[in-house]
Amino acid sequence: MTSRILVIPTRRAHSNHAEVARSIGVDIIAGRYAEETRLPGDAELTAMFGVSRPVLRESVKTLVAKGLLTTKARVGTVVRERTAWNMFDADVLAWHLDAGIDKRFLNDLAEIRLAVEPRAAVLAAARRSQQDISELRRCMDRMRLDASDSASFADADLALHVAVARASGNLFMRSIGHVIEAALRASFLLSAPVEPEDRDTVLLWHQKIVDAIVAGDAATASEAMVYVIHNGMRRHDGSVVETAPADALPSAGTGEQA
Repeated sequence: MTSRILVIPTRRAHSNHAEVARSIGVDIIAGRYAEETRLPGDAELTAMFGVSRPVLRESVKTLVAKGLLTTKARVGTVVRERTAWNMFDADVLAWHLDAGIDKRFLNDLAEIRLAVEPRAAVLAAARRSQQDISELRRCMDRMRLDASDSASFADADLALHVAVARASGNLFMRSIGHVIEAALRASFLLSAPVEPEDRDTVLLWHQKIVDAIVAGDAATASEAMVYVIHNGMRRHDGSVVETAPADALPSAGTGEQA
């Protein structure tokens, strides 16, 4: 497990079984319970959390449904391999933020974004409404006004990407954007463009996305989205090397600045 580089605590659960599930889930994701190992027995866990067996069993059922645990006869409750975890589950994503996200998480996030967001930009260029255009421009205005290292800048950045997904008119893309919002916000906070040159580059390429969608230029919208994702990864030193080396990225100076 690579070292944790950002921890963003999330809201506590509202019921005993949900809080126990969250606590065990965070421990699994943080590596305190290793993959393919058994959890402590019911007696130990009920004493640890101060809950009844029915509450514990409900918690285990929750974690089984999310792909983190499996129950085996004569073996007990076993932690499943990471590849079985449901990463599109809102709780599982939140627990990653509680545990502390690492470069592997950020790379995985970038790869799913590269699979979805450039295509969303292409569709948005063909399907955007006047309301979509207004929202995209509002997001750019917010990004220009807010300090680069502020939470409000990250929120405006997130709102722009969500607006692109919404403008695509594809319900699956909109749903994916909604599910991974918290993870995207964490990524944007981590890769904040604090240097003036970085800020100028970020604003330039986000503006390219907006302008291309407004103009109906699908190819440029897709290219700009790809650049934005890779540039963010470079800023927090987690580039997706196998997908696109840094020297393969287009220059921020190409094209006309809006």
